[in-house]
Amino acid sequence: MEEEKVKAAEEEETWSKETVPKVIRIVSTRLSQRDLISLLLVSPWLHRTLVSYPSLWLVIDLREMNNAGNRLVAALSIPRYRHVREINLEFAQDIEDRHLELLKTKCLGSLQDLESLNLNGCQKISDKGIEIITSTCPELKVFSIYWNVRVTDIGIQHLVKNCKHIIDLNLSGCKNILDKSLQLIADNYQELESVNLTRCVKLTDGGLQKILIKCSSLRSLNLYALSCFTDEAYKKISLLSHLRFLDLCGAQNLSDEGLACIAKCKNLVSLNLTWCVRITDVGVMAIAEGCSSLEFLSLFGIVGVTDKCLEVLSRFCSNTLTTLDVNGCVGIKRRSRDELLQLFPHLMCFKVHS
Repeated sequence: MEEEKVKAAEEEETWSKETVPKVIRIVSTRLSQRDLISLLLVSPWLHRTLVSYPSLWLVIDLREMNNAGNRLVAALSIPRYRHVREINLEFAQDIEDRHLELLKTKCLGSLQDLESLNLNGCQKISDKGIEIITSTCPELKVFSIYWNVRVTDIGIQHLVKNCKHIIDLNLSGCKNILDKSLQLIADNYQELESVNLTRCVKLTDGGLQKILIKCSSLRSLNLYALSCFTDEAYKKISLLSHLRFLDLCGAQNLSDEGLACIAKCKNLVSLNLTWCVRITDVGVMAIAEGCSSLEFLSLFGIVGVTDKCLEVLSRFCSNTLTTLDVNGCVGIKRRSRDELLQLFPHLMCFKVHS
């Protein structure tokens, strides 16, 4: 009996020290950071097990959380976050420049490996905040500061000075940046792969052309809701041979001639032409012939296109297109679901805009 108890105790110890940690390690890689933090509170041995795996603590996710500034400072003061790679503060509350100053003072060592920083919707962060945080993150590759009207060219100047490795940049809704910012980006980030300039309404053709000429590695270009550009800039998009995603929704000055130049981007997979009101069959047919790998195409609201362009699209893109929005295209008569499926048998989405 005593031997059985000893054996049972040994098996339980083996289970606790070897089997459970192995299982936890496998399961924990599939959990969100918030779930992992909850697990830390379950028991001391589980806490020790989880903390012993550095790869689990490479992300700090404070999306939409209150008191985010103080939470971030507290998190980065904990040893397990000393090699954090990603910080997400999207729409977090109570994050200000002073919190970023505290990070620089107290947690500088924990930010040296940071590669991705999301400050989307953090509207209390100013150019000064950008100067502070970028000076602590020399390895930053992804920077997003959507919907921040306090950011100006000065903030972008600090970014390019402090962070030399940016490949993904989201400035969507930063309405106060000017062409100077695009010049800085073009001069310093020639390996840039993705840029989002949605609703940066003070930009001009001259600024955009700097990006298009120098950032030839771009794979994603978002120019949503920008009616300020003309064909003079749009034609230069043809220089982006690696481009896969292009959003030109609301490009009211884009003509068939400009679109024909864009058709030289042979690797284009996703193209949004919603409300590009000057476009006709001529431009769409050029896209069909040039971009035969298209999977996503929106022609929503374009009254100048007809069934003719769909016939040409079908000839070149019927095997690839899975999303096609022709709602509001009054010149297209054959636009029922069944009629579109006859032309594009792989379609799964027929409506992008509601």
